[in-house]
Amino acid sequence: MRLLTSLVTALVVVAALYGLVFERERLLEFAGVTSTPTDTPTAAAEAPEVTQAVAQTEPEIRRVSVVAMASEAQTIDSAVILRGRTEPLRQVDVSAEVSGKVISPPLRRGARVVAGQTLCELDPGTMKVSLAEAQARLLEAEVLATAASELADGGFGSVTRRVSAEAALEAARASVERAEDAIANLVITAPFDGVLEQDTAELGAYLSPGSPSGAHCATILQLDPIKIVGFAPEMLVDRIAVGAMAGARLADGRDVSGQVTFLSRSADETTRTFRVEVQVPNPDLNIRAGQTAQVGVTSDGAVAHLLPASALTLDDAGRLGVRHVVETDAGPEAAFAEVEIVRDTIDGVWLSGLPQTVRVIVVGQDFVTAGTPLTVTMREPDV
Repeated sequence: MRLLTSLVTALVVVAALYGLVFERERLLEFAGVTSTPTDTPTAAAEAPEVTQAVAQTEPEIRRVSVVAMASEAQTIDSAVILRGRTEPLRQVDVSAEVSGKVISPPLRRGARVVAGQTLCELDPGTMKVSLAEAQARLLEAEVLATAASELADGGFGSVTRRVSAEAALEAARASVERAEDAIANLVITAPFDGVLEQDTAELGAYLSPGSPSGAHCATILQLDPIKIVGFAPEMLVDRIAVGAMAGARLADGRDVSGQVTFLSRSADETTRTFRVEVQVPNPDLNIRAGQTAQVGVTSDGAVAHLLPASALTLDDAGRLGVRHVVETDAGPEAAFAEVEIVRDTIDGVWLSGLPQTVRVIVVGQDFVTAGTPLTVTMREPDV
């Protein structure tokens, strides 16, 4: 009985499949339903819609969201700003050239001195006696040289004796000059107008060149004019020239001006910077040596953009620049522009090397590279 049931079921299934596959049209007509061929114009008309639907399912281009700001280039006075300090125009340690005891009262530190003013005077000791002895020997040598010359001319003396007498005469003259110079060096004077950095040698001190006690008499600083020394990095040194006008602001807020008088031709081995000296008038000596100063050296005007320092970045080659937005047929993309720092201020950095008008990426610039598709949100300049 079970076998009979299975056979009947199989026959029914086969008959149903035969009708659906081979007699489908007749069954639909029997049921009163009209079929629409797949190759009818209606189906053909629907084909583009199907194609469009398939196209819409394709993945969209992935874009990176960034924030950019619009910037317009401006012409600025491209003064080179340097950090520096004040230094005396000249500083000299005045020392004794002869030995002796100081017999002059000391001048105190801070005193203003003029060129030729006595700083230290030494006790002559026996120098005057030595001078008198040298002068006497000179007189004797002159007489002997005259006699030897007359005898040689008359044939009564040898030429050798005359030459010897003349040599003795020259030696006597040298002894006199040496004694006179020694006495002249007993008075030590200021070589130029300036200010004493230390007290001069104390009364009764013994000065002797080459001795452990030393021969130091005084230290003099020339502060009028005074030098303001700055240090220029390699990328800015070519914009500085000797003779250029310069201004400086001291730590206490005072502004002074002068001219560049020296620009080093060799860089410091440690800092790789170049020494720049500016001379500034200082008639009242109100500017002291060692004060901190910010120096601005005038240079030709430059076209630059004022941007936040945070907008700066590096490309794969290590070049300093910014990433900005460019428009393409496919939409906005990122681009890299190498820049040069014109000036660094508290409001931002002035940069050259960008187009006249540019949209600089200020948020997200480190997450994109040249050619990256962007979704850009603009913001007002905030530097």
